[in-house]
Amino acid sequence: MNHWTVDRPTTLDFDGVAALRVRVVSGTVAVLSTDDQPRLDVASLTGQPLLVKHEAGILTVTYPDLTWDGLLGWLRPQPHAATITVMVPRECPTQLGVVSASAVVSGISAATSVKSVSGKITLDGVTGAVDASTLSGDVEAQGLDGEVGFNSVSGDLTVADGTVGRLDAKTVSGRVTADVELNDGGAMRVGTISGEVAVRLPSKASAQVELRSTTGRVQSEFDGLTPSRGPGTNTLSGTLGSGAGRLQITTVSGRVTLLERNHRNAQPGEGGPETQKDAS
Repeated sequence: MNHWTVDRPTTLDFDGVAALRVRVVSGTVAVLSTDDQPRLDVASLTGQPLLVKHEAGILTVTYPDLTWDGLLGWLRPQPHAATITVMVPRECPTQLGVVSASAVVSGISAATSVKSVSGKITLDGVTGAVDASTLSGDVEAQGLDGEVGFNSVSGDLTVADGTVGRLDAKTVSGRVTADVELNDGGAMRVGTISGEVAVRLPSKASAQVELRSTTGRVQSEFDGLTPSRGPGTNTLSGTLGSGAGRLQITTVSGRVTLLERNHRNAQPGEGGPETQKDAS
């Protein structure tokens, strides 16, 4: 086992990294894929030193008493900040936890778990399974290809230019915005309390659709969806194409909008009443 206590800017090279675990408080952290030798670069550091351990191929970068499950315990103001870049193989499973630090994960094709209290997470070209959990931090993703799970209290989720086999998103007041394609048989399920939901699918999308809000407005640019109103519910439902996939959106008071990519009047988050079917 190799271990280091890092209290100043430094660079460390590693023979091989089979898995990565990073937990930091504030600052910035970037996890990038590489075909070269794995490397850790600490560009700046204030407060407590970082502990770095490389054991059985697992690279861990953290603070002495910051655990994966104990991030909420660091909500009080902390003097600890670091600017970190980690270069690992594309197929390296990654576990990343931040308190208020902003973080980027790019080019990873293995399972990726991200946990944030208030820090913003950016995912770029991540093609493995993604599990993201935040309190108030936002998650922005582009170029995803795989399965995505998202849970937050007030953090927003934005997904663009992605192909998903499964997307499960749950939030209390966070907004969910997705411009994606569903794999054959893929499923997207979104549930919020007051958060707004806007989803855009290709005009040739194939899915069973159910859009439901208790008091919020429900709209769609796709033909073939039938509005219905019941006690305390506004619903749009129906089948797009052959119905191979599934899209299910449920909110209490949030607005739900389904947009059609390539629709002649479509703009993300917009659309006049003459082009949209409305259940409310």
